Amino acid sequence: MPLEYGDPSRLDGQLEALAPRLGLTLTAIDRGRLLAYMALIQRWTKVYNLTAVRNTGEMFTHHLLDCLAVVTPLREGAGTAGQGALRVLDVGSGAGLPGVILASLNPAWQVTCIDAVAKKAAFIRQAAAELGIPNLHGVHGRVEVAGTFKTPEFDLITSRAFASIHDFTTLTRPLLAPRGHWAAMKANLSTEERADIPADVEMFHVEQLDVPELNEKRCLVWLRPQQPAVGAGD
Repeated sequence: MPLEYGDPSRLDGQLEALAPRLGLTLTAIDRGRLLAYMALIQRWTKVYNLTAVRNTGEMFTHHLLDCLAVVTPLREGAGTAGQGALRVLDVGSGAGLPGVILASLNPAWQVTCIDAVAKKAAFIRQAAAELGIPNLHGVHGRVEVAGTFKTPEFDLITSRAFASIHDFTTLTRPLLAPRGHWAAMKANLSTEERADIPADVEMFHVEQLDVPELNEKRCLVWLRPQQPAVGAGD
């Protein structure tokens, strides 16, 4: 039975059992940090309203498991298996979903979470300090504002319900490294949204996700800048 407002640490056994279904092997330290992150969200939400989801069971499925479902696909898509260095930007990160989880489970990645709401960026910085995630960075700002980043090149730019794919790719295009990719977490990719993808952006894969305990559609949309056709301009 789902917890209402209990201690997330009580979900350790359930998290350990479900991790293999997500292609993950989580150590006791991994699980402890992830559940401590949930508890931190709950604590801050009482004051700062970080998320509308407050029920512990729903937070576990709709936030934690939902974001854990993209860890293995992102590792494989980035070709790092979680070990290689990668510069990741999580746009409109809110409470750090999925950025905090990506940084926690991929210590070689440098993960930056950006949000236009100052209290949410402050929460990311507090999470990095309190949970011991030195490769996690919180930035208050907007991706479309020039000068927000000193080194505006990210290998992977992610979002979770941030905006339409058109707006997501258009706003972050100047921040993407030459061979970088976008990966957008979506509940569903509509025909209208597909049709509105910019002509110079290639959607090369839509990966269906299976989130344990969550009876809702989820997918990961992979995109990259459109490459000129061979011989174009000759």
